[in-house]
Amino acid sequence: MTDTSLIDVVTPADPWAGRPSLSRGVVPRPRLVAALAATGPGCVAVLAAPAGYGKTTLLCQWEAADARPFAWLGLDSRDDEDPARLAERLAALLGGLPADEPFVLVLDDAHALGSTPARLALRQIVAELPAGAVVAIATRGEAPLPLARLRAQQRLVELGAGRLAMTREETAGVLGLGDRRFPADELDTLMRLTEGWPGGLSLALIALADGRVPAQLSGADPYFADYLHDEILSALTPAERVFLRRSSVLETLSGPACDIVLERTGSAAVLARLARTNVLLVPLDRRGERYRLHALLGDALAEELARVEPGRADGLHRRASDWCRRAEDVDGAVRHALAAHDDRHAAGLIWASAASAVAHGDAGAVERRLARFSERRIATTPELALAAATLQLLAGRGDLVSHWASAAAVAAPADAPPAVFGCLAALGAALGHDGLPRVIEDAARGLAQLPGDDVSAALCQLVAGAAHHLLGDREAGTAALTAGARRAAVAAPALHALCLAQLGVLAVEREDWAEASELVTRARAQIDRHHLEHAPVTALVFAAAAVVRAHEGRGEEARADLAAATRLQARLVDFAPWYDAELRILCGWASWRLCDVPDALARLLDAERFARRVPDATVLAAWQEQTRGQLATATATTAAPPASLTAAELRILRYLPTHLSFREIAERTFVSANTVKTQANAVYRKLDVSSRSEAVTCARALGVLDPS
Repeated sequence: MTDTSLIDVVTPADPWAGRPSLSRGVVPRPRLVAALAATGPGCVAVLAAPAGYGKTTLLCQWEAADARPFAWLGLDSRDDEDPARLAERLAALLGGLPADEPFVLVLDDAHALGSTPARLALRQIVAELPAGAVVAIATRGEAPLPLARLRAQQRLVELGAGRLAMTREETAGVLGLGDRRFPADELDTLMRLTEGWPGGLSLALIALADGRVPAQLSGADPYFADYLHDEILSALTPAERVFLRRSSVLETLSGPACDIVLERTGSAAVLARLARTNVLLVPLDRRGERYRLHALLGDALAEELARVEPGRADGLHRRASDWCRRAEDVDGAVRHALAAHDDRHAAGLIWASAASAVAHGDAGAVERRLARFSERRIATTPELALAAATLQLLAGRGDLVSHWASAAAVAAPADAPPAVFGCLAALGAALGHDGLPRVIEDAARGLAQLPGDDVSAALCQLVAGAAHHLLGDREAGTAALTAGARRAAVAAPALHALCLAQLGVLAVEREDWAEASELVTRARAQIDRHHLEHAPVTALVFAAAAVVRAHEGRGEEARADLAAATRLQARLVDFAPWYDAELRILCGWASWRLCDVPDALARLLDAERFARRVPDATVLAAWQEQTRGQLATATATTAAPPASLTAAELRILRYLPTHLSFREIAERTFVSANTVKTQANAVYRKLDVSSRSEAVTCARALGVLDPS
């Protein structure tokens, strides 16, 4: 027998018929035996998998558990060359079985039948078997039977490599046969290495006998490489061997990818043919369009490529990098560029994708790509330093943005692409440490040097719009913010949300609460849709939403947004002074409208520390003065600050200035009149007043209600 598990050793007892016998140390596989034992009369069981998957061993286990007699026939090249010999051998084998009794006919090594006459002869023989017979075929390739018809007739049981692969429990059982004990992490490593391939596991145990650990093994190890060559690769044509060797640089093999990377045509047909021969190709879809090499085979082929065709791998990896880039697989493109020893190209890919990834909240992708380089290499490569700076911008780490931007400025040669200097200008504008006029100037310079589709262009428009607004030019601010929102709508959700939030603040200033509500609702939706709620730079969105929702009487939602803004604000380090000041003022407005005057006062005092660093921000100064006056009135109105009103109480408070009776308010709020009366009395108590009119006056003085 040629296809026996290296773990469960099988030795032939009858070489002519091919009947094997099991040796000791076989790991039971009851889940698969049960599937085979359920095969009824007239059915066919096909075990199709590469060498070393224990097909023959499993058939032996089935025979041991089944009461039916088994007849074994091992096929070879002589049967392929002489179909008459095949018929003669099979007739002699079946002649020894009792008449009119169910039996199982095992045809092992059926891949030996490659010629059309031999395959047709086998089909005829199987078709003429008694009705009670079951046929079991073990093959490394396609079974030489009409499988589609049998499948449609529900007469087919199929066990491919996926089902024949050992589970974690079965692998642990195999490891338990030896003297060495493997901890859980080493078992996991072996599972990843062998992917449940029994033959690979057996070879791994042999390789580990000298004291090595699983993490030190790879398919390039001679134990694996020699077996793969003898049992799998040797059966391929030279052209197929070259195809697999060169395509080993790819993680995913498809017809188009292999055509591009290998500079050839017809790769899809080659992959389909190799898949039919079970050459340790793992299908990745049901259509047979995408595959990957088994991990061990991939390692062995990569080692062979370096040894047999030195120098070719770099070109293959360069083309693979371009293919991945066009497919928007940035990680793959970077990986192949580094494999081709083209660090500069890899750096460009990382930088080109960083702004979009960060703006979508995928900071982890940028961190993962940058982790391939040392800090020194990042600092001395302008593209990598800019990517690192962009990453820190989302995290609100102004100190690190400055560090990496400065490194990029030093490392950038005078003839660097304009986009490098445009990105540097955008980052400088975002930090805004040199005043709002400089923000506008840097943003304009960045826009002029950046491509129109660059995400950093939207960043320039965001900060320029905010700067114009805070300098008092609301028209220019609205125009820049609107353009930034339009540019960032799809490409940069975080920037889109910030533009919308700043436009919402402009609407709050105009007391256009309907527009403000629409804008902050859209901004919050972007945050939720793209899971940006943990990005410190989005704190302003939550603060603006808290103000609007508090105004609308949605107290619980306003408190939640205020808490989120506060949490994110605490993580900002040396960020843009105007942003820090505006954020704290907005949080103060929200607290004030939620009737938490002490908190509003504290936030206003905190905002003043940052506003002093932006002396030209006239709007910030006006906000502070107005808020300071309102809070002074509020603290004079009550000897002690009122307790925070609940969401239900704030909702009732909104109706108190109207002519509506408690009964009419109840109808509009879908509660009882008694509930409205109870909540109104709670408002009176917390505001320290005794009537509806006094409550309205006090609430207006506190800013909880609009003056009119």
